[in-house]
Amino acid sequence: MKHWRIDQMNWDAFDASRVDPDIIPVIKAAAVVERNGLDYAVYLGNVFVGDPDFRQAADNWAVEEVQHGDALGKWAMMADPGWDYMSAFERYRATYHIEQDVDASIRGSRTGELIARCMVETGTSSFYTALADATDEPVLKAICKQIAADEYRHFKLFYDHMHRYLKREKLSMWQRTKIALGRVTESEDDELATAYYTTNLPTGTPYDHKSCIAAYMARAMGCYQLKHINRVTSMIFKTIGFAPHSRIQSLVAKAMFRLIRFKAQRFRRQAAMV
Repeated sequence: MKHWRIDQMNWDAFDASRVDPDIIPVIKAAAVVERNGLDYAVYLGNVFVGDPDFRQAADNWAVEEVQHGDALGKWAMMADPGWDYMSAFERYRATYHIEQDVDASIRGSRTGELIARCMVETGTSSFYTALADATDEPVLKAICKQIAADEYRHFKLFYDHMHRYLKREKLSMWQRTKIALGRVTESEDDELATAYYTTNLPTGTPYDHKSCIAAYMARAMGCYQLKHINRVTSMIFKTIGFAPHSRIQSLVAKAMFRLIRFKAQRFRRQAAMV
């Protein structure tokens, strides 16, 4: 069940004078990634054959993901009237493909798959919270707050199912940590780079992963504050079985925040060289 609807947003409150042009490319890329949730639902349905409750939950999750994309896409077209959201999405789908014809998780187990999904929802929940705090444009702020709340609910959904499977599959804390950190490092893979490429660069432009991920990450990472990273590390710790609010978690959050600031600067330098 959707917790909000696009037509409930106060679109008349859109204020072009408060739009940060540097955020628009990020929103365009995020829109097509979110809308691609239906493909992920097919993948999850194949992984969780024989578990109708989870498959239904995954289908409901995908519907909300599509709404996220549509809301972000509508906002991006208001911020950039020359941009076509659906055309960009079709270009994205033609360029980036999710392997759907599977009968098992690429993470090695159903528990592993759910840990990976928790990591994705951890990232998106914190990302949209950071975007909401970074923008002064009232409609985008409202959209991002709604999406962030949805993504936290999605985290809880996958987290609860993870614990159900953990009782059967009994992954060790080290195995859970390895899967979680592995999924976190995948944030710089082709999914986001391709999304940036297909939504922001003209058709016919050669795809260059390095420049596209740099352009995306330089903008996205710049939105984060320490409080957002503290939330990220707390959710990661909770997923893998560590105390989510502890001195160690606080130290890890501070170290991670410094790393993100360093990487954001590096990505900005790379993007400026293009």
